Amino acid sequence: MQSLTHSRHDQGQRDGPAHAVARSLGWFSIGLGLAECLMPHTVARAVGLQGKESMVRASGVREILNGASILMSQDPEPWMWSRVAGDAMDLGVLSAGLRRDNPHLVSSAVATLAVAQVTAIDFACATALANYRKQASTALPAIDYRDRRGMPRPAQEMRGAALRDFEVPREFRIPDALRPWERAASLADKVHATF
Repeated sequence: MQSLTHSRHDQGQRDGPAHAVARSLGWFSIGLGLAECLMPHTVARAVGLQGKESMVRASGVREILNGASILMSQDPEPWMWSRVAGDAMDLGVLSAGLRRDNPHLVSSAVATLAVAQVTAIDFACATALANYRKQASTALPAIDYRDRRGMPRPAQEMRGAALRDFEVPREFRIPDALRPWERAASLADKVHATF
């Protein structure tokens, strides 16, 4: 399973895992909000809140605005915390339906459990975005070393510079007796030429 944390090379990009989850939650928020605005009676009946359709419709408007804000923002973190706060309000409203005398107790319990799960996802995403922002603000600035070559002069000037005045030490030279035959033959010719 992919973590919601970001690596350092994600800096300045909106393609990290937490940002992807935030975008998905933004679209989810818009879809849920549209359902609550267009079908408040159906949603209220499904979650056990009959008679509170105006509250469901107001919650839908809040969801649409929050989802659009997440999708349009460069930094979705504050809007994710807004989603967490909205989820807390929804849990408060739904908890009122968890009375024993509620004829729709099962519906209210299922809806409360579903909202609690979404709240946990929202909270994890908002926390990951906050941690990412904190890491990005304390990260060391990137240093570009591409123009560094490590030499005092360009490569063309440095090439062969060590060999200009270099002489192989005598102890590292091949002894005359072990030199190639051509050389030995030329030495023998020199010796004969001197006699």
